[in-house]
Amino acid sequence: MSSTAPLLEVIALSAEDAERAQEGGADRLELVAEMAADGLSPSGDTVRAVLAATDLPVRVMVRAENSFAAGAFDRLRAGVAELIDAGAREFVFGFLTEESEVDVDACRVLLKEIDGRPWTFHRAVDRARDPFAACDVLAGLGCDTVLAAGSPHGVGSGLSVLQRLVRRTTGPELLVGGGLRAQQVHLLRAGGVRGFHVGSAVRRGGWDAPVDPAAVREWAELVKG
Repeated sequence: MSSTAPLLEVIALSAEDAERAQEGGADRLELVAEMAADGLSPSGDTVRAVLAATDLPVRVMVRAENSFAAGAFDRLRAGVAELIDAGAREFVFGFLTEESEVDVDACRVLLKEIDGRPWTFHRAVDRARDPFAACDVLAGLGCDTVLAAGSPHGVGSGLSVLQRLVRRTTGPELLVGGGLRAQQVHLLRAGGVRGFHVGSAVRRGGWDAPVDPAAVREWAELVKG
């Protein structure tokens, strides 16, 4: 399902990133920690600092380890409670079972904690046995956004899947990210994609460098132009 308004979501690791992403014209932030582990939950202090630094919507990662398995439910609950206490009001999470299907039980544990707040199911969907069936399950759980590359190997390998996902007329909005390249945006936009997600692409020096406002501006123009 695609919305009419284009959206550029930028990964932020800090308050500085948040300020720079907003300066460049980002529409929303995904706040994470430890990109070396593909993104884990930030600390409560980081959440507070970021929310104080920007008025953009901020979706906060809920992930305790570099895995798509849920792990201990009590740990998940405690992590979400800490993030909510720090001010988080939008979230990102996603868990799969050993059979590579959406872990509905784990998602429901978190859904009870976030109490109706909006959430993105992240790139775990790219490793689901059937991403289309997974989106049907997520629609039933009230998920409003699915972040996908169409393949575990990135957007370049997942274009055909993304083109099928965006043609869905019901269920979560599609947010495309994961090795996304500027030259792919035109094709994706032509196919109906309106949501784009970038991280390292807006950092001139890799993950150790802060977000570059000029790079965000280039992407914003590309996504919305």
